[in-house]
Amino acid sequence: MNIHEYQAKALLKEYGVTVLRGQVAYTPEEAEQAARALGGPVWVVKAQIHAGGRGKGGGVKLARSVEEVRQLADKMLGMTLVTHQTGPQGRVVKRVYIEDGCNIARELYLGAVLDRATSRVTFMASTEGGVEIEEVAAKHPEKIIKVAIDPATGFQSFHGRLLAFGLGLKGKEVGRAVAFMKGLYQCFVERDASLVEINPLVVTAEGDLVALDAKMNFDSNALYRQPKIMELRDLDEEDPHEIEASRHELNYIKLDGNIACMVNGAGLAMATMDIIKLYGGEPANFLDVGGGATKERVTAAFKLLLSDPNVEGVLVNIFGGIMRCDVIAEGVVAAAREVNLNVPLVVRLEGTNVDLGKQIMRESGLPIIPADDLADAAEKVVNAVKKAA
Repeated sequence: MNIHEYQAKALLKEYGVTVLRGQVAYTPEEAEQAARALGGPVWVVKAQIHAGGRGKGGGVKLARSVEEVRQLADKMLGMTLVTHQTGPQGRVVKRVYIEDGCNIARELYLGAVLDRATSRVTFMASTEGGVEIEEVAAKHPEKIIKVAIDPATGFQSFHGRLLAFGLGLKGKEVGRAVAFMKGLYQCFVERDASLVEINPLVVTAEGDLVALDAKMNFDSNALYRQPKIMELRDLDEEDPHEIEASRHELNYIKLDGNIACMVNGAGLAMATMDIIKLYGGEPANFLDVGGGATKERVTAAFKLLLSDPNVEGVLVNIFGGIMRCDVIAEGVVAAAREVNLNVPLVVRLEGTNVDLGKQIMRESGLPIIPADDLADAAEKVVNAVKKAA
């Protein structure tokens, strides 16, 4: 789950991370009021969407008067902001953040991420602030400093000094950086974050360290114990299909292809997507119904797949261990009848109650194409889509 910049900054501030004063606004009038309350003489107007690269897309502007703040807010609110992370369709801006300006001396990068290879929170820092870290990693990997934090000890001052010295900080800046990073780490762990990114982290002319931007992602599996984080969720920034999937406890991610997939198990889902591409098709989604799905959840999953107008074929690939094949078959048949199925449907079932599941599909009277194995299923669904085109 993602949150907006202003929400991330408010959260980090609770842990002693230095941020600038700011107020969120939903109308030009509110933006003007925020500017007057902050006092100026310089403000920054920032579009709030769940995507990076806002500055390059025209979503971050400097204002030198209250009137200019209002004008910029009026222009941004309602605009479709396109960045490298939104894709060509962009995102509609529904709120802006009015923030104090500051006297920037240097721009740095600081991030913390859960490194699954080491099972540790790892800090990344670079002197190349204001630039996408992926670009730095590709062109200048030597400029990225990494420090992994042992969960048994947590963040220690020497970790902060290693990062601070690597960033070229000196004197009082080092101590401020250590305190800044300690707060960031504490927030990361206590709030079950999966990513915290400060880009840029600025050093002001006065020697202060300030989070000029802030991005936070959270582990969705831990949200049940983070009710305050759940309150920050902005459904307007999420795909409607993914919102519907979450209501039924489905793991769903929409993609750009035309062959929908319904699978049980994340690994098998990834393999299914790969083999569809191997046979010349393009997966329309990632969908893991889970190991203990009910008939109702399977029905909801199938209806969700077919609600995507780009879908021209469906592949159901189930290996029933905990999940029973007859439950899958009942859900698929029920959903196909309800939505009046009009695209090719290929089903591959193996495992618990597989014969009963195949019998249910055979006797349904629906044009379901059975498959013997995963390769057979992928080949059949790709060919069926091509024939129907």
